[in-house]
Amino acid sequence: MKSINETIKNKAWLAWVLFFATVVVVFLIGLLASSILERKSEAVYTLQMVKPINDWEPRNEVWGENFPREYESYLKTLETDYASKHGGSKMIDYLEKYPELVVLWAGYGFSKDYNQGRGHAYAIEDIRNSLRTGGNQISPMPATCWSCKSTDVPRLMNEIGIENFYKGKWIDLGDQVINPIGCQDCHDPKTMNLRITRPALVEAFERQGKDVSQFSRQEMRSLVCAQCHVEYYFKGKKEKYLTFPWDNGFSADAMEEYFDNIEFADWTHKLSRAPMLKAQHPDYELFKTGIHAIRGVSCSDCHMPYKSEGGVKFTDHHIQSPLNNVANTCQVCHREETGRLMQDVYDRQDRIEELRRITEKTIAAAHIEAKVAWDNGATEEQMKNILTLIRHAQWRWDWVAAANGLGFHSPVEALRVLGTSIQKGEQARRELAALFVKMGLNYPVQLPDISTKEKAQKFIGFDMKMLNDDKQDFLKTTAVQWDEDAKERQGTLKEYKKPE
Repeated sequence: MKSINETIKNKAWLAWVLFFATVVVVFLIGLLASSILERKSEAVYTLQMVKPINDWEPRNEVWGENFPREYESYLKTLETDYASKHGGSKMIDYLEKYPELVVLWAGYGFSKDYNQGRGHAYAIEDIRNSLRTGGNQISPMPATCWSCKSTDVPRLMNEIGIENFYKGKWIDLGDQVINPIGCQDCHDPKTMNLRITRPALVEAFERQGKDVSQFSRQEMRSLVCAQCHVEYYFKGKKEKYLTFPWDNGFSADAMEEYFDNIEFADWTHKLSRAPMLKAQHPDYELFKTGIHAIRGVSCSDCHMPYKSEGGVKFTDHHIQSPLNNVANTCQVCHREETGRLMQDVYDRQDRIEELRRITEKTIAAAHIEAKVAWDNGATEEQMKNILTLIRHAQWRWDWVAAANGLGFHSPVEALRVLGTSIQKGEQARRELAALFVKMGLNYPVQLPDISTKEKAQKFIGFDMKMLNDDKQDFLKTTAVQWDEDAKERQGTLKEYKKPE
């Protein structure tokens, strides 16, 4: 048998093969060792806390003393200077941009104001500023509306009970709910493990026969987001118990069936008198139907990617549009150039917005035409099917429109749902046209000028000066007192403001 040296002398190329094979093996062993050391350093970083964190500690800055990198990145959610083609962190007045929305939500709070959501650190400021929560004279919202806005919510639920929290009035808990969305909402203060702090998510899965504690860490990286970025409703006239309508499934059709079966309506439309449904922000449900969810990608992979700093790997808590951080989000998996990836997103969003705008104009016209029918003596029997079609058309439109990302989380499903919305909206208008002929009315109906937010709000009968004056009075008095009381109660109160 020939020795290795003799073999190499006869076949010189074999020496190079052995050399490169050795280099590859050493390189792989080095990577493994590096990974082990990195994981150990992460573990040490996590467990060596500067000071213990109390159970239900709501102040993000207290957590930040132990985890400065995560906290500093979280504070970047105060930045509002990024605007993509269809979103970002800049403030957008959607009623000004799409005035038909005022008509779609006539009789409901969203027709007062509806703005682009800003970063998590603005959660308290934005809900206080919203006309939907009212002022000192008119304050229509239940305490349930605080549920996804603050780290104080799980603390309060633990202190007074879940049911008692939901039963209250929004304005009555203002001095208790003052710290914006943050650390405690997603992390256990002792282990830093991801956890669910909102009972509605746990209860929804329990009704499906699923145990949240059995989900993997990768699944939890989406479920902590799904505590809030979901569709929900307030169950019970007095209880206002936060409930996810997932019993029949996650799709728009399944939730529509769920609401129809229990004869639920968020409000009765002021013009058409249709029993309406308001989608909140079914991001998780739409995401579940998309290719990223099917491939096992989590919400955090795209919106909170890993980053390294000073030899430490951690999760970037600057929760934002992935388009503002393509290198660390999209390009981790996709090797195309940044411009190409962004154009792929915009191409899908452009098509979705085109259909969405058709839908909004169709349904707004249907509401107005239904009012004309009622005003001219239409009966409930004549209007019954028309109102159901309007209800279903608007629900399906809103299921796509209310979700963040303009449908990109699942473009195929978003387009399908919008298509069925247009079909139902047009069918409602055809039935209205036939009813007008039967009643001897002229068709088409002369539609009012709703080309601006102001004109549309005037058309549906809003006294916007009164609403704005009431809100300003509230911000100058009640909100100021809330902060003073909260500072006295918890000792400190951080002011979250956009960096200069």
